[in-house]
Amino acid sequence: MALRSVDSVMPGAYNSARYFKFQDRDMTAAALLILAGAFAAGFVSGLTGFGTALTALSFWLLVIGPILAAPLAVICSVVAHMVTIRAIWHAVDVRRVLPFVIGGALGVPVGTVLLAHVSVGTFKLTVGALLVVYCGFMLLGRWRPHITWEGRVADGAVGLSGGVLGGLAGLSGLTVVLWATLHDWTRDKRRGVIQAFNMCVLGIAFVAQCVAGLVTLEVGRLVLIALPGTVAGAWLGRRVYSRLGDDRFNQVVLVLLLVAGINLIASNS
Repeated sequence: MALRSVDSVMPGAYNSARYFKFQDRDMTAAALLILAGAFAAGFVSGLTGFGTALTALSFWLLVIGPILAAPLAVICSVVAHMVTIRAIWHAVDVRRVLPFVIGGALGVPVGTVLLAHVSVGTFKLTVGALLVVYCGFMLLGRWRPHITWEGRVADGAVGLSGGVLGGLAGLSGLTVVLWATLHDWTRDKRRGVIQAFNMCVLGIAFVAQCVAGLVTLEVGRLVLIALPGTVAGAWLGRRVYSRLGDDRFNQVVLVLLLVAGINLIASNS
C-alpha cells in the first residue's frame, strides 16, 4: 500500500498544528525528541512487556499531533515486541490469550474511527490522566483489591476495551495490565498475556490505520527517526529486566511515567 501525505487524507491538515508541528520548531531538536521518546518507550517495553505508547506519547505529543503520533506509537510498539517476544515465548498460553485478542480485534476499528475526531488538547489530557491514574494505582499496589473470578467473556470484554485504546493511541495494554494485576497473576503469566495480546492487537491496529489512510508519508519519515531508538531501547530494557530486581525497577519506571502524565496535563492547562 502506497504511503500518502496527510494532505491527501485530510486536506489542509499538514499546515495545522493539530497534526504536524515541526514547522514551528527547530527540526533537529524535534527529531531528537522523537528519538529520545522512542528509546525511552522501547526501554520500558523491553523491561515490562508494555508501555510503549504510554511512554512515547509524553514526548511525541509535544511536537506532533495525534494523527501522526498514534500510528507512530503503534508501529514502534510492534517493533519493540518483536525484539523481545522470543525471550518470553515460553510463558505465552495461546488458549488464555485468545479471548483477549478476539475482543481487541473488535475494538481496534472503533478506536481508529475515533482517532480522526479527537482534538490535541483532549488527547493530551486523556493520555495524561490515564498515566496518572494507572501509575498511581500500581504504585499503591499493596492496597489494591484482588478478584478471584475470571472467564472468557470477561477476558474478551477487557480485550475489547484494550482494542479501542489500541486503535486510538496504541494504548492497548492498559486495561489488560490492570486486569492481570487484579488477578495477582505471576510475573511470567502476566507478561505472557500482556505481550502476546499487545503484539496481536497492535498488529491489527496497524493494518486498520493503513486502511484508514493514517499511515502517511509523514509517519514514514518519523518511523525512520524513531526505529533505531525503539530497537536499542527494547534490547537494553530486556537486558536490564534479566539482571535487576523487578520490583525496585518497576517502581522507578512507574514514577517516571507518573511524572510524564503530570507534565502532559500541565502542558494542556
